[in-house]
Amino acid sequence: MTNATRKSSSSLWKCFILQYKVIHALILREIHTRYGRENIGFLWVIGEPILFCAGVTIVWTAIRPAREHGLGMTTLVVTGYLPLTMWRHCLGRAVKAYEANGSLLFHRQVTPFDIITARTFLEIIGTMMAAIVLHCGAIAFGYMKPPADYSLIFLGYFYQSVFCFATALLAASLSELSDLVEKIIGVFSYLSIPLSGAFIMVSWLPLKYQWILLLSPMANNTEIIRSGQFGIAARVRYDLFYDTWATLLALLIGIMVTANIRKHIEIV
Repeated sequence: MTNATRKSSSSLWKCFILQYKVIHALILREIHTRYGRENIGFLWVIGEPILFCAGVTIVWTAIRPAREHGLGMTTLVVTGYLPLTMWRHCLGRAVKAYEANGSLLFHRQVTPFDIITARTFLEIIGTMMAAIVLHCGAIAFGYMKPPADYSLIFLGYFYQSVFCFATALLAASLSELSDLVEKIIGVFSYLSIPLSGAFIMVSWLPLKYQWILLLSPMANNTEIIRSGQFGIAARVRYDLFYDTWATLLALLIGIMVTANIRKHIEIV
């Protein structure tokens, strides 16, 4: 290895460590400013998704049949609403994120990409921890069975996390370019629920309409998670090839838009 190569590798590693420290500091700042130090403090990162998902799960379990298409209602809601919660929280926190954190951009080391990464990472970790608590609680009380394949559950949540990050990058940049995006993003997140696959499985639809739901990466991700949860007991349908390329395309577009957004940010 030549000296030039060593210097280049060392420089890249130092840049990586620097950005890691910046994002870590932004995450701690976000926790303190959002949740404070009183009551349970940062544990609301986990507690908030648990309250959302537990409330919806209890209501649906109470008003719907115990089993639908041979599958437990509690399990269907838990495996469907948690990915949806992750996406909606990431999307909501991304809107006008640069405006709320514009003063941080005075620091040369802080970039718009760091701001969204910190906010999204916090939401993803909170939802993942909530998922573990809810799954363990539902299994302990007999409302769910242990997953058939943990690897598929991890794969589904990994794809969902990348998709949430990609859409957060897009939402943050577009909301900075137009105030209209800020107004319609909440409506959009509600109208997207039928396409999320949160409360329905692809196989429940007539065959000629299933392709519509499969156009949604989130529906594919939910199907992967349910495949890991139910195993052969459920008829799941997902297109991993399409899901991969659609998610990567959204991520690439999000990165490109974010890379050029700084000149449009008004720092007060």
